[in-house]
Amino acid sequence: MSSFVVEADGGSRGNPGPAGYGAVVKDAADGQALAEVAEAIGVQTNNVAEYRGLIAGLRSLLDLAGDGAAVEVRMDSKLVIEQMAGRWKIKNEGLRPLALEAAALARRLRVTWRWIPRERNKDADRLANEAMDAAAKGHPWRHGTSPGTESRPLDLPGTDSRPPGLSGTGSGDVGPSGTGSRNIGLSGSDSRGVGLSDAEPPGGGRPGAGAPGVGLSHAATSRHRAETPVPASGAAPAQDSLFDTVGVPVAETTAPTATGTGWRAPTTVATSLLLLRHGETPLSVERRFSGLGDPELTPNGIAQAEAAAARLSREPYDVQVVVSSPLKRARVTAEIVAARLGLEVVVEEGLRETDFGDWEGHTFTEIQRRWPDELAAWLADPSAAPPGGESFGEAARRVQATGDRLVERYEGRTVLAVSHVTPIKMLLRFALLAPPAALYRMHLDLAALSLVEYYADGPAVVKAFNDTSHLR
Repeated sequence: MSSFVVEADGGSRGNPGPAGYGAVVKDAADGQALAEVAEAIGVQTNNVAEYRGLIAGLRSLLDLAGDGAAVEVRMDSKLVIEQMAGRWKIKNEGLRPLALEAAALARRLRVTWRWIPRERNKDADRLANEAMDAAAKGHPWRHGTSPGTESRPLDLPGTDSRPPGLSGTGSGDVGPSGTGSRNIGLSGSDSRGVGLSDAEPPGGGRPGAGAPGVGLSHAATSRHRAETPVPASGAAPAQDSLFDTVGVPVAETTAPTATGTGWRAPTTVATSLLLLRHGETPLSVERRFSGLGDPELTPNGIAQAEAAAARLSREPYDVQVVVSSPLKRARVTAEIVAARLGLEVVVEEGLRETDFGDWEGHTFTEIQRRWPDELAAWLADPSAAPPGGESFGEAARRVQATGDRLVERYEGRTVLAVSHVTPIKMLLRFALLAPPAALYRMHLDLAALSLVEYYADGPAVVKAFNDTSHLR
Protein backbone atom coordinates (compact mmCIF):
# COMPACT_ATOMS: atom_id res chain seq x y z
CA MET A 1 0.00 0.00 0.00
CA SER A 2 1.26 3.49 -0.83
CA SER A 3 2.32 5.76 1.97
CA PHE A 4 2.26 9.52 2.07
CA VAL A 5 3.69 12.60 3.75
CA VAL A 6 1.65 15.63 4.77
CA GLU A 7 3.63 18.80 5.44
CA ALA A 8 1.60 21.63 6.97
CA ASP A 9 2.21 25.11 8.31
CA GLY A 10 0.38 28.27 9.27
CA GLY A 11 1.10 31.66 10.71
CA SER A 12 -0.04 35.22 11.22
CA ARG A 13 1.54 38.62 10.89
CA GLY A 14 1.04 40.01 14.37
CA ASN A 15 -0.32 37.01 16.30
CA PRO A 16 -3.18 37.71 16.00
CA GLY A 17 -3.00 39.34 12.60
CA PRO A 18 -3.50 38.60 8.91
CA ALA A 19 -3.19 34.83 8.80
CA GLY A 20 -2.96 31.94 6.39
CA TYR A 21 -2.03 28.29 6.14
CA GLY A 22 -0.51 25.91 3.62
CA ALA A 23 -0.24 22.14 3.28
CA VAL A 24 1.33 19.72 0.80
CA VAL A 25 0.57 16.02 0.27
CA LYS A 26 3.56 14.07 -1.07
CA ASP A 27 4.31 10.54 -2.16
CA ALA A 28 6.54 9.14 0.60
CA ALA A 29 8.50 7.05 -1.92
CA ASP A 30 9.84 9.83 -4.14
CA GLY A 31 8.74 13.07 -2.49
CA GLN A 32 6.57 14.10 -5.44
CA ALA A 33 3.94 16.68 -4.52
CA LEU A 34 0.48 15.25 -5.17
CA ALA A 35 -1.69 18.06 -3.82
CA GLU A 36 -1.28 21.54 -2.40
CA VAL A 37 -3.77 23.65 -0.51
CA ALA A 38 -3.52 27.09 1.10
CA GLU A 39 -5.89 29.78 2.24
CA ALA A 40 -5.91 33.30 3.63
CA ILE A 41 -8.11 33.19 6.75
CA GLY A 42 -8.38 36.80 7.86
CA VAL A 43 -7.18 37.78 11.33
CA GLN A 44 -6.18 34.78 13.46
CA THR A 45 -3.37 33.57 15.73
CA ASN A 46 -0.38 31.48 14.69
CA ASN A 47 -1.70 28.38 16.43
CA VAL A 48 -5.14 28.61 14.84
CA ALA A 49 -3.50 28.95 11.42
CA GLU A 50 -1.24 25.95 12.12
CA TYR A 51 -4.19 23.76 13.08
CA ARG A 52 -6.11 24.95 10.03
CA GLY A 53 -3.13 23.92 7.88
CA LEU A 54 -3.06 20.47 9.48
CA ILE A 55 -6.80 19.98 8.95
CA ALA A 56 -6.54 21.04 5.32
CA GLY A 57 -3.63 18.67 4.73
CA LEU A 58 -5.44 15.71 6.26
CA ARG A 59 -8.58 16.45 4.26
CA SER A 60 -6.55 16.68 1.04
CA LEU A 61 -4.98 13.29 1.75
CA LEU A 62 -8.36 11.70 2.48
CA ASP A 63 -9.71 13.12 -0.77
CA LEU A 64 -6.71 11.71 -2.60
CA ALA A 65 -6.20 8.30 -0.99
CA GLY A 66 -9.25 7.56 1.15
CA ASP A 67 -9.48 6.08 4.64
CA GLY A 68 -6.71 3.87 5.98
CA ALA A 69 -3.79 5.52 4.16
CA ALA A 70 -0.45 5.55 5.95
CA VAL A 71 0.92 9.06 6.42
CA GLU A 72 3.68 10.84 8.23
CA VAL A 73 2.53 14.31 9.26
CA ARG A 74 5.40 16.76 9.44
CA MET A 75 5.11 20.23 10.95
CA ASP A 76 7.50 22.72 12.48
CA SER A 77 4.91 23.55 15.14
CA LYS A 78 6.02 21.73 18.28
CA LEU A 79 2.73 22.60 19.97
CA VAL A 80 0.50 21.03 17.30
CA ILE A 81 2.62 17.89 16.87
CA GLU A 82 2.92 17.25 20.60
CA GLN A 83 -0.77 17.90 21.23
CA MET A 84 -1.87 15.64 18.38
CA ALA A 85 0.50 12.91 19.55
CA GLY A 86 -1.13 13.11 22.98
CA ARG A 87 2.02 14.16 24.82
CA TRP A 88 0.94 17.73 25.57
CA LYS A 89 -2.38 18.88 27.01
CA ILE A 90 -4.53 21.37 25.16
CA LYS A 91 -4.75 24.29 27.57
CA ASN A 92 -6.12 26.87 25.12
CA GLU A 93 -9.85 26.26 24.90
CA GLY A 94 -9.96 28.17 21.63
CA LEU A 95 -7.79 25.49 20.02
CA ARG A 96 -9.74 22.54 21.37
CA PRO A 97 -12.41 22.42 18.61
CA LEU A 98 -9.68 22.52 15.96
CA ALA A 99 -7.68 19.81 17.70
CA LEU A 100 -10.79 17.61 17.95
CA GLU A 101 -11.51 18.12 14.26
CA ALA A 102 -7.93 17.23 13.32
CA ALA A 103 -7.99 14.16 15.61
CA ALA A 104 -11.23 12.94 14.00
CA LEU A 105 -9.61 13.13 10.57
CA ALA A 106 -6.42 11.48 11.81
CA ARG A 107 -8.40 8.51 13.18
CA ARG A 108 -9.40 7.69 9.61
CA LEU A 109 -5.72 7.35 8.68
CA ARG A 110 -2.62 5.60 9.99
CA VAL A 111 -0.69 8.63 11.20
CA THR A 112 2.83 9.11 12.49
CA TRP A 113 3.47 12.55 13.97
CA ARG A 114 6.87 14.16 13.39
CA TRP A 115 8.23 17.57 14.29
CA ILE A 116 10.69 19.05 11.77
CA PRO A 117 12.66 22.32 11.79
CA ARG A 118 11.28 25.18 9.70
CA GLU A 119 13.98 24.89 7.04
CA ARG A 120 12.73 21.38 6.25
CA ASN A 121 9.15 22.55 5.90
CA LYS A 122 9.80 24.93 3.02
CA ASP A 123 6.92 23.95 0.74
CA ALA A 124 4.19 24.37 3.36
CA ASP A 125 5.93 27.46 4.72
CA ARG A 126 5.96 29.03 1.24
CA LEU A 127 2.24 28.40 0.77
CA ALA A 128 1.43 29.73 4.25
CA ASN A 129 3.42 32.89 3.58
CA GLU A 130 1.65 33.43 0.26
CA ALA A 131 -1.64 33.08 2.10
CA MET A 132 -0.51 35.49 4.83
CA ASP A 133 0.54 38.00 2.17
CA ALA A 134 -2.92 37.71 0.66
CA ALA A 135 -4.60 38.11 4.06
CA ALA A 136 -2.51 41.19 4.83
CA LYS A 137 -3.59 42.72 1.53
CA GLY A 138 -7.18 41.67 1.98
CA HIS A 139 -7.16 39.10 -0.84
CA PRO A 140 -9.89 36.48 -0.76
CA TRP A 141 -7.38 33.84 -1.83
CA ARG A 142 -7.25 30.09 -1.92
CA HIS A 143 -4.73 27.73 -3.50
CA GLY A 144 -6.19 24.61 -5.06
CA THR A 145 -5.69 20.91 -4.69
CA SER A 146 -3.15 20.23 -7.40
CA PRO A 147 0.41 21.59 -7.58
CA GLY A 148 0.66 24.91 -9.32
CA THR A 149 -3.09 25.40 -9.52
CA GLU A 150 -4.80 28.22 -7.72
CA SER A 151 -8.45 27.70 -7.01
CA ARG A 152 -9.84 31.20 -6.79
CA PRO A 153 -13.36 32.26 -5.90
CA LEU A 154 -15.85 32.32 -8.74
CA ASP A 155 -15.34 35.99 -9.56
CA LEU A 156 -11.51 35.85 -9.35
CA PRO A 157 -11.41 38.64 -6.78
CA GLY A 158 -8.20 40.24 -5.75
CA THR A 159 -6.20 39.19 -8.79
CA ASP A 160 -4.91 40.84 -11.91
CA SER A 161 -4.95 37.56 -13.77
CA ARG A 162 -7.68 38.49 -16.22
CA PRO A 163 -6.59 39.76 -19.63
CA PRO A 164 -6.65 43.52 -20.03
CA GLY A 165 -9.64 45.19 -21.62
CA LEU A 166 -13.31 45.14 -20.85
CA SER A 167 -13.36 41.42 -20.31
CA GLY A 168 -11.50 41.90 -17.05
CA THR A 169 -11.53 44.66 -14.53
CA GLY A 170 -7.91 44.48 -13.48
CA SER A 171 -8.94 45.32 -9.96
CA GLY A 172 -6.19 45.87 -7.50
CA ASP A 173 -8.40 45.78 -4.47
CA VAL A 174 -9.32 42.73 -2.64
CA GLY A 175 -11.48 41.28 -0.07
CA PRO A 176 -10.18 39.02 2.52
CA SER A 177 -9.94 35.62 3.45
CA GLY A 178 -10.14 32.58 1.28
CA THR A 179 -13.64 32.68 -0.09
CA GLY A 180 -15.27 34.97 -2.56
CA SER A 181 -18.80 35.89 -3.40
CA ARG A 182 -20.23 35.02 -6.72
CA ASN A 183 -20.48 37.78 -9.25
CA ILE A 184 -23.98 39.11 -9.06
CA GLY A 185 -25.80 39.73 -12.32
CA LEU A 186 -27.82 42.86 -12.76
CA SER A 187 -29.85 41.52 -15.62
CA GLY A 188 -32.25 38.73 -16.23
CA SER A 189 -32.74 37.42 -12.72
CA ASP A 190 -35.23 38.21 -10.03
CA SER A 191 -33.80 39.80 -6.93
CA ARG A 192 -35.57 37.48 -4.54
CA GLY A 193 -33.53 34.89 -2.69
CA VAL A 194 -30.78 37.31 -1.84
CA GLY A 195 -27.86 35.79 0.03
CA LEU A 196 -24.23 36.27 0.93
CA SER A 197 -22.82 33.57 -1.29
CA ASP A 198 -19.86 31.55 -0.08
CA ALA A 199 -19.46 33.76 2.98
CA GLU A 200 -17.21 32.49 5.77
CA PRO A 201 -17.77 33.27 9.45
CA PRO A 202 -15.26 35.41 11.33
CA GLY A 203 -13.67 32.44 13.04
CA GLY A 204 -12.63 30.99 9.72
CA GLY A 205 -15.21 28.23 9.29
CA ARG A 206 -15.94 26.25 6.16
CA PRO A 207 -17.44 28.19 3.26
CA GLY A 208 -21.21 28.15 3.19
CA ALA A 209 -23.37 27.27 0.25
CA GLY A 210 -23.40 29.97 -2.37
CA ALA A 211 -26.62 31.75 -2.99
CA PRO A 212 -27.75 32.15 -6.56
CA GLY A 213 -26.65 35.30 -8.33
CA VAL A 214 -28.67 38.29 -7.32
CA GLY A 215 -30.16 40.25 -10.18
CA LEU A 216 -30.63 43.95 -10.69
CA SER A 217 -32.77 43.59 -13.75
CA HIS A 218 -35.68 45.08 -11.83
CA ALA A 219 -33.52 47.13 -9.54
CA ALA A 220 -35.08 50.52 -9.96
CA THR A 221 -38.68 49.28 -10.22
CA SER A 222 -38.54 46.79 -7.38
CA ARG A 223 -39.25 49.55 -4.90
CA HIS A 224 -42.90 48.58 -5.17
CA ARG A 225 -42.64 44.97 -4.11
CA ALA A 226 -41.61 42.97 -1.08
CA GLU A 227 -37.96 42.10 -0.74
CA THR A 228 -36.07 39.41 1.11
CA PRO A 229 -33.34 41.02 3.23
CA VAL A 230 -29.69 40.12 3.05
CA PRO A 231 -28.44 38.69 6.36
CA ALA A 232 -25.39 40.34 7.82
CA SER A 233 -22.17 38.35 7.67
CA GLY A 234 -19.12 38.66 9.89
CA ALA A 235 -15.70 38.69 8.30
CA ALA A 236 -12.88 41.08 7.64
CA PRO A 237 -12.00 44.17 5.41
CA ALA A 238 -10.75 45.11 2.02
CA GLN A 239 -10.31 48.22 -0.06
CA ASP A 240 -10.23 50.02 -3.35
CA SER A 241 -7.40 50.99 -4.02
CA LEU A 242 -7.27 51.17 -0.92
CA PHE A 243 -4.45 51.58 -2.91
CA ASP A 244 -6.59 50.87 -5.71
CA THR A 245 -5.31 47.69 -4.35
CA VAL A 246 -5.28 46.27 -0.89
CA GLY A 247 -7.92 45.34 1.62
CA VAL A 248 -7.44 45.93 5.30
CA PRO A 249 -9.08 46.67 8.60
CA VAL A 250 -11.84 49.12 8.69
CA ALA A 251 -13.38 51.22 11.35
CA GLU A 252 -15.38 50.13 14.33
CA THR A 253 -18.18 52.51 13.48
CA THR A 254 -21.53 50.86 14.05
CA ALA A 255 -24.37 51.52 11.64
CA PRO A 256 -27.61 52.76 13.16
CA THR A 257 -30.06 50.06 14.08
CA ALA A 258 -32.92 49.94 11.59
CA THR A 259 -36.48 49.24 12.60
CA GLY A 260 -38.56 46.45 11.15
CA THR A 261 -37.50 43.06 9.86
CA GLY A 262 -37.40 43.52 6.10
CA TRP A 263 -39.45 40.35 5.60
CA ARG A 264 -42.76 42.02 4.87
CA ALA A 265 -43.67 44.30 2.00
CA PRO A 266 -42.50 47.89 2.49
CA THR A 267 -45.16 50.55 2.90
CA THR A 268 -42.99 53.36 1.55
CA VAL A 269 -41.05 53.93 -1.66
CA ALA A 270 -37.37 53.06 -1.39
CA THR A 271 -34.46 55.39 -1.88
CA SER A 272 -32.21 53.41 -4.23
CA LEU A 273 -28.46 53.96 -4.01
CA LEU A 274 -26.57 52.50 -6.97
CA LEU A 275 -22.88 52.32 -6.08
CA LEU A 276 -20.40 52.41 -8.97
CA ARG A 277 -16.67 52.04 -8.50
CA HIS A 278 -14.54 54.20 -10.80
CA GLY A 279 -12.71 52.81 -13.83
CA GLU A 280 -9.12 51.62 -14.11
CA THR A 281 -6.14 53.91 -13.42
CA PRO A 282 -2.38 53.37 -13.79
CA LEU A 283 -2.15 52.85 -10.02
CA SER A 284 -4.79 50.13 -10.02
CA VAL A 285 -2.92 48.35 -12.81
CA GLU A 286 0.28 48.48 -10.75
CA ARG A 287 -1.53 47.66 -7.50
CA ARG A 288 -0.42 50.78 -5.67
CA PHE A 289 -2.08 52.63 -2.80
CA SER A 290 -4.31 55.29 -4.34
CA GLY A 291 -6.02 57.50 -1.82
CA LEU A 292 -6.18 61.26 -2.34
CA GLY A 293 -3.81 61.15 -5.32
CA ASP A 294 -5.51 62.07 -8.56
CA PRO A 295 -4.50 59.67 -11.34
CA GLU A 296 -6.27 59.79 -14.70
CA LEU A 297 -8.36 56.94 -16.02
CA THR A 298 -6.55 54.67 -18.46
CA PRO A 299 -8.10 54.11 -21.92
CA ASN A 300 -9.46 50.86 -20.49
CA GLY A 301 -10.88 52.78 -17.52
CA ILE A 302 -12.70 55.15 -19.89
CA ALA A 303 -14.08 52.16 -21.79
CA GLN A 304 -15.28 50.66 -18.51
CA ALA A 305 -17.05 53.92 -17.61
CA GLU A 306 -18.68 54.04 -21.05
CA ALA A 307 -19.88 50.45 -20.65
CA ALA A 308 -21.43 51.33 -17.28
CA ALA A 309 -23.04 54.42 -18.86
CA ALA A 310 -24.58 52.35 -21.64
CA ARG A 311 -26.06 49.96 -19.13
CA LEU A 312 -27.42 52.60 -16.78
CA SER A 313 -29.06 54.49 -19.65
CA ARG A 314 -31.37 51.53 -20.29
CA GLU A 315 -34.39 50.26 -18.41
CA PRO A 316 -34.99 49.63 -15.60
CA TYR A 317 -32.51 51.93 -13.89
CA ASP A 318 -34.15 55.33 -14.23
CA VAL A 319 -31.27 57.13 -12.50
CA GLN A 320 -32.43 60.57 -11.36
CA VAL A 321 -29.33 61.89 -9.56
CA VAL A 322 -25.59 61.36 -10.08
CA VAL A 323 -23.20 62.12 -7.22
CA SER A 324 -19.46 61.57 -7.18
CA SER A 325 -16.31 61.64 -5.13
CA PRO A 326 -14.29 64.79 -5.91
CA LEU A 327 -11.29 62.70 -7.01
CA LYS A 328 -10.65 62.72 -10.75
CA ARG A 329 -10.90 58.97 -11.36
CA ALA A 330 -14.38 58.90 -9.86
CA ARG A 331 -15.50 62.27 -11.19
CA VAL A 332 -14.56 61.46 -14.81
CA THR A 333 -16.34 58.10 -14.51
CA ALA A 334 -19.41 59.92 -13.17
CA GLU A 335 -19.29 62.56 -15.91
CA ILE A 336 -19.22 59.90 -18.63
CA VAL A 337 -22.31 58.25 -17.15
CA ALA A 338 -24.10 61.54 -16.43
CA ALA A 339 -23.56 62.77 -20.00
CA ARG A 340 -25.26 59.62 -21.30
CA LEU A 341 -28.17 60.17 -18.88
CA GLY A 342 -28.51 63.89 -19.51
CA LEU A 343 -27.78 64.74 -15.86
CA GLU A 344 -25.31 66.92 -13.97
CA VAL A 345 -22.77 65.53 -11.49
CA VAL A 346 -23.07 66.61 -7.87
CA VAL A 347 -19.71 66.35 -6.08
CA GLU A 348 -19.82 64.86 -2.57
CA GLU A 349 -16.62 65.29 -0.58
CA GLY A 350 -17.58 62.47 1.78
CA LEU A 351 -17.39 59.89 -1.03
CA ARG A 352 -13.64 60.35 -1.50
CA GLU A 353 -11.17 57.56 -0.83
CA THR A 354 -9.26 57.23 2.43
CA ASP A 355 -6.14 59.41 2.75
CA PHE A 356 -3.13 57.08 2.82
CA GLY A 357 -0.65 59.83 3.60
CA ASP A 358 2.99 58.89 3.03
CA TRP A 359 1.92 55.53 1.59
CA GLU A 360 0.28 57.10 -1.45
CA GLY A 361 1.61 55.57 -4.66
CA HIS A 362 3.52 52.77 -2.93
CA THR A 363 2.93 49.04 -3.26
CA PHE A 364 2.09 46.95 -0.23
CA THR A 365 5.53 45.33 -0.37
CA GLU A 366 7.27 48.71 -0.43
CA ILE A 367 5.28 49.85 2.60
CA GLN A 368 6.01 46.60 4.43
CA ARG A 369 9.73 47.16 3.98
CA ARG A 370 9.84 50.88 4.74
CA TRP A 371 7.16 51.21 7.45
CA PRO A 372 6.87 47.74 9.03
CA ASP A 373 5.78 48.91 12.50
CA GLU A 374 3.29 51.46 11.20
CA LEU A 375 1.82 48.92 8.80
CA ALA A 376 1.42 46.33 11.55
CA ALA A 377 -0.41 48.87 13.72
CA TRP A 378 -2.63 49.94 10.82
CA LEU A 379 -3.59 46.36 10.01
CA ALA A 380 -4.45 45.63 13.63
CA ASP A 381 -6.29 48.79 14.71
CA PRO A 382 -8.86 50.82 12.73
CA SER A 383 -7.99 53.89 14.79
CA ALA A 384 -4.38 53.76 13.54
CA ALA A 385 -3.59 55.92 10.52
CA PRO A 386 -0.80 55.74 7.94
CA PRO A 387 1.90 58.37 8.53
CA GLY A 388 0.29 61.67 7.59
CA GLY A 389 -2.95 59.93 6.61
CA GLU A 390 -6.46 59.07 7.79
CA SER A 391 -7.55 56.13 9.91
CA PHE A 392 -10.34 53.82 8.85
CA GLY A 393 -12.28 54.89 11.92
CA GLU A 394 -12.26 58.47 10.66
CA ALA A 395 -13.14 57.35 7.13
CA ALA A 396 -16.08 55.26 8.38
CA ARG A 397 -17.59 58.19 10.27
CA ARG A 398 -17.26 60.42 7.21
CA VAL A 399 -18.80 57.85 4.86
CA GLN A 400 -21.67 57.01 7.20
CA ALA A 401 -22.59 60.69 7.59
CA THR A 402 -22.48 61.11 3.80
CA GLY A 403 -24.68 58.08 3.19
CA ASP A 404 -27.25 59.29 5.73
CA ARG A 405 -27.27 62.72 4.09
CA LEU A 406 -27.80 61.30 0.59
CA VAL A 407 -30.69 59.10 1.70
CA GLU A 408 -32.38 62.03 3.42
CA ARG A 409 -31.76 64.54 0.63
CA TYR A 410 -32.89 62.29 -2.23
CA GLU A 411 -35.65 60.35 -0.48
CA GLY A 412 -37.65 58.16 -2.86
CA ARG A 413 -35.28 58.67 -5.80
CA THR A 414 -32.68 56.52 -7.57
CA VAL A 415 -29.19 57.91 -6.97
CA LEU A 416 -25.98 56.81 -8.68
CA ALA A 417 -22.98 57.34 -6.38
CA VAL A 418 -19.57 56.99 -8.07
CA SER A 419 -16.86 56.35 -5.52
CA HIS A 420 -14.01 54.06 -4.45
CA VAL A 421 -13.59 50.66 -2.84
CA THR A 422 -13.38 51.82 0.77
CA PRO A 423 -16.49 54.05 0.84
CA ILE A 424 -18.58 51.60 -1.21
CA LYS A 425 -17.71 48.66 1.01
CA MET A 426 -18.43 50.73 4.10
CA LEU A 427 -21.88 51.70 2.81
CA LEU A 428 -22.63 48.05 2.09
CA ARG A 429 -21.41 47.03 5.55
CA PHE A 430 -23.57 49.65 7.24
CA ALA A 431 -26.62 48.47 5.27
CA LEU A 432 -25.99 44.88 6.38
CA LEU A 433 -25.38 45.90 10.00
CA ALA A 434 -22.20 43.82 9.64
CA PRO A 435 -19.06 44.20 11.77
CA PRO A 436 -15.96 45.97 10.43
CA ALA A 437 -14.34 42.61 9.72
CA ALA A 438 -16.97 41.99 7.00
CA LEU A 439 -15.01 44.16 4.60
CA TYR A 440 -12.23 41.57 4.51
CA ARG A 441 -14.73 39.26 2.82
CA MET A 442 -15.86 41.68 0.11
CA HIS A 443 -14.22 42.00 -3.27
CA LEU A 444 -15.08 44.93 -5.47
CA ASP A 445 -13.98 45.11 -9.10
CA LEU A 446 -13.24 48.25 -11.05
CA ALA A 447 -16.42 49.75 -12.55
CA ALA A 448 -18.57 47.28 -10.59
CA LEU A 449 -22.16 48.09 -9.62
CA SER A 450 -23.83 47.40 -6.29
CA LEU A 451 -27.29 48.39 -5.03
CA VAL A 452 -28.70 49.29 -1.62
CA GLU A 453 -32.35 50.24 -1.08
CA TYR A 454 -33.38 52.23 1.99
CA TYR A 455 -36.90 52.17 3.45
CA ALA A 456 -38.26 54.61 6.01
CA ASP A 457 -40.29 51.85 7.67
CA GLY A 458 -37.74 49.05 7.55
CA PRO A 459 -34.06 48.13 7.25
CA ALA A 460 -31.79 48.85 4.31
CA VAL A 461 -31.62 45.98 1.82
CA VAL A 462 -28.56 45.08 -0.23
CA LYS A 463 -29.95 43.91 -3.55
CA ALA A 464 -26.81 43.52 -5.64
CA PHE A 465 -23.06 43.46 -5.16
CA ASN A 466 -20.02 43.64 -7.47
CA ASP A 467 -21.91 43.26 -10.74
CA THR A 468 -19.58 43.61 -13.74
CA SER A 469 -21.76 42.00 -16.40
CA HIS A 470 -21.66 45.24 -18.45
CA LEU A 471 -17.89 44.76 -18.85
CA ARG A 472 -18.12 41.36 -20.48
